[in-house]
Amino acid sequence: MTPSRNLGAAVRSVFSDTTEGFLEIFRNTLALLGIAVACMIVVFLVRPDWRSAGEAQLHAWLQERQHAAAEGSIASEPEAIERTTATNPKALPREQAAIAYWLSKKYKVAAEPMAALVAEAYNQGSQHKIDPTLILAVVAIESRFNPFAQSSVGAQGLMQVMTRVHTEKYEHFGGDLAAFDPVSNMRVGVAILKEYIRRAGSIEGGLKYYVGAANLPSDGGYGAKVLAEYQRIRQVAGRAAPAAPPAQPTTTAAAPAAGAAQTLALASTQPADAAPGATHPDNM
Repeated sequence: MTPSRNLGAAVRSVFSDTTEGFLEIFRNTLALLGIAVACMIVVFLVRPDWRSAGEAQLHAWLQERQHAAAEGSIASEPEAIERTTATNPKALPREQAAIAYWLSKKYKVAAEPMAALVAEAYNQGSQHKIDPTLILAVVAIESRFNPFAQSSVGAQGLMQVMTRVHTEKYEHFGGDLAAFDPVSNMRVGVAILKEYIRRAGSIEGGLKYYVGAANLPSDGGYGAKVLAEYQRIRQVAGRAAPAAPPAQPTTTAAAPAAGAAQTLALASTQPADAAPGATHPDNM
């Protein structure tokens, strides 16, 4: 037999022996695993308490693995959209959309939430017979459309309502924290504004009540600011400026703009119940 054949036979013999060895080890390992599993089954049958402890440990391990896999991921919450105060400006009527885009740019607020606020102002204006552009003007001057605004004296939200004075009004919306819900705050603020305009008999007089200056000789220019913004928003909406009636004496600082606003006082003939307190502390 040649040396090459001897070498080939030796290699085949080594390979055959190695393969048989691995197969034997594999069979023995499977046998040991089978014996171990059988022993565990017997033990768990004999000792239920060990089985319970083992199940608890396995459950805890699986939960840890699940939490570890969930870290860094965002839990699905598709109903969150229902909490959002936003709408597509393009879905609004042309007049409302024009106002929403203009206010969005001026006050640096996203167009989508601004569109929702404009639509709500029009809904409230229709319900309370108040020009919605006046409502938006009050919001602009009071909070610059920041629903989380709070003054040093405690006036809160879009329309800076004194929450502690008008707590009972917020009960309709679930409590005082609704002051920071834009829609709830606007509805409370508009109801107060309506009552003050009715009580004063004019918009400028109602604004003086609203700012808490009803018993003062001047409102510090608050009414003039609101009425000026009111006219700007009306122009954006494409509405003609209201005709000015004959000038009448007034003690408010808003007198120059008051005449133009007189004709837009409440059209409602049903008196509302007097709203206690005011949106600012001066009337408390």
